[in-house]
Amino acid sequence: MEVLRIYMLTIVLLVNLQCLFSDNTPLNCSDTTRLCTSFLAFKPNPDQTLAIIQSMFDVLPQDVTVEGNAFGYLFIRKNCSCSASIKKYLTNTTFTVRKDQGLVYEMVMEAYSGLSFMPNSTRKARYGSVVSLHLFCGCSNRLWNYLMTYVMQDGDTVDSLASRFGVSMDNIESVNGITNPDNVSVGAVYYIPLNSENQAHHKTHLPYGWIIGSLGVGLVLILAAILTYISFKSSSWCALTPGIRSKDPDGKTSHKFHILRTTSFCCTSGRSISCNSENLKPNNGQSNNRQINIPKAMETDVFDMEKPVVFTYEEIHSSTDGFSDSNLLGHGTYGSVYHGFLRDQVVAIKRMTATKTKEFMAEMKVLCKVHHTNLVELIGFAATKDELFLIYEYAQKGSLRSHLHDPQNKGHTSLSWIVRVQIALDAARGLEYIHEHTKTHYVHRDIKTSNILLDSAFRAKISDFGLAKLVGRAGEGEASATRVVGTFGYLAPEYLTDGLATAKSDVYAFGVVLFESISGKEAITRTEGLVMKNPERRSLVSIMLAALKNSPNSMSMSSLKDCIDPNLMDLYPHDCVYKMAMLAKQCVDDDPILRPDMKQVVISLSQILLSSVEWEATLAGNSQVFSGLVQGR
Repeated sequence: MEVLRIYMLTIVLLVNLQCLFSDNTPLNCSDTTRLCTSFLAFKPNPDQTLAIIQSMFDVLPQDVTVEGNAFGYLFIRKNCSCSASIKKYLTNTTFTVRKDQGLVYEMVMEAYSGLSFMPNSTRKARYGSVVSLHLFCGCSNRLWNYLMTYVMQDGDTVDSLASRFGVSMDNIESVNGITNPDNVSVGAVYYIPLNSENQAHHKTHLPYGWIIGSLGVGLVLILAAILTYISFKSSSWCALTPGIRSKDPDGKTSHKFHILRTTSFCCTSGRSISCNSENLKPNNGQSNNRQINIPKAMETDVFDMEKPVVFTYEEIHSSTDGFSDSNLLGHGTYGSVYHGFLRDQVVAIKRMTATKTKEFMAEMKVLCKVHHTNLVELIGFAATKDELFLIYEYAQKGSLRSHLHDPQNKGHTSLSWIVRVQIALDAARGLEYIHEHTKTHYVHRDIKTSNILLDSAFRAKISDFGLAKLVGRAGEGEASATRVVGTFGYLAPEYLTDGLATAKSDVYAFGVVLFESISGKEAITRTEGLVMKNPERRSLVSIMLAALKNSPNSMSMSSLKDCIDPNLMDLYPHDCVYKMAMLAKQCVDDDPILRPDMKQVVISLSQILLSSVEWEATLAGNSQVFSGLVQGR
């Protein structure tokens, strides 16, 4: 069986190499700036759950569609672009190794069933390591809007694929350069031309649709009856409980939050409610009667997706050991953040004064609707008359800022080049998501290294949405007039001048983050002048742009090299550092039109990460690099 498996993998490799380097392939590309939407047909193994598949292809749940028949395929939507190095259409992803035996190459080839391409290597598998690789995709240059990558299976024919996907045989033959439809190779990659996304979202047969529809209607009716009963019981209970209201002042039943049988949150009314708590012992020793003040903005139904968990003040107070200094993680713009342990979960708790209701509601509105692996997750909230609390997932490694700027003095080990690129890519994906893929689009307005948090595996999550703002689209542009907020050193020129919050102003701030990752310097840097008492304050952008002006390419970058973080100890690929610096330069262009959008930034960083991983592989396992951290000097 092992010999047979290796034989099949070898066949897949040879077929894919033939497709990749054959000059007769119709999908030769030349425009490396082009980006298109593509689809990949993937038949999962029984042990590949939906969560694993989303991770394998680096996509969101809405990008995966199940084929509505007995074939058992998934159709995965991915952005596709022309590779500059090999002039073929490819998309990038990462694969997490899940066992400690065998070769990484064999695992990847088996997991992706012929859709992937990566150089053959003898690199051994190591549990938990992340591998960057290419997937075959296609951008149409003809009459079709989309192309779907499909690996030919035993029993497939051009005729059967045309019938299955509702396209003509002529179109399949044309896009793939097939001269003899009876001579197709099992295991080879072919492209199915599609006129609309609906063709990829394959339809179920009509009888099944009627059955499923009928069941769905029945289920909705049952759920409606249950909810009606629960609503009746809850309102009755609230009506019978002293000091608790079941209706808002305007007579409408409030149902924005969980109704908890607790003195901290009763039925949300938008007014102050007197609640007694036997367990609460205020620090001043005075009466433990506290006024629960639900911000009036909460009367509106702002939580479209998921309702956050409501915690009591007693829980918050106890989990932080009475907000002790030993639990204090740091001070933010709008409050202090504490470490806590709530309901068997380690959390971070932001403590804000009641005067920060606007920022409190901004975070609630965004994080209750927006969920992404690269955005910090909101778990719940609590509120009193004087204070507001937001409860988030805990980021074990703290902020990117604490790891970049003088890490040894802060008890951290310096980040390796590979980890810095991965963090940048993670943050870019989170930012791209709120710019492009949410139902309503947002600008963050406060992107900076202190708002990029790192989990236990050094994967990044964007935090602090207190300044996030909804932006409306008008034609190709999007803008929202606002007062200037944010952090100096990260603010785009047009934002300072006109107060227009746009996605491109977030891109500018992200460019500063890239410069920080390369240099290890802060966004506003103090440089000693001729007189020691008068240090000069310069923006990191001006310093890095001056260095790039005198560094025409990666082979002649002495000026840029002087600006590279010495903590990297020269353990980095020069061409990748140069590419990231040039990407950062594009992001901080004075003209927002010339800045890339975050989708383009994600593509560029994916390619830089892939090149960096290939560079790392040439070092034959240098422990300082493969560890992901650069050991202290």
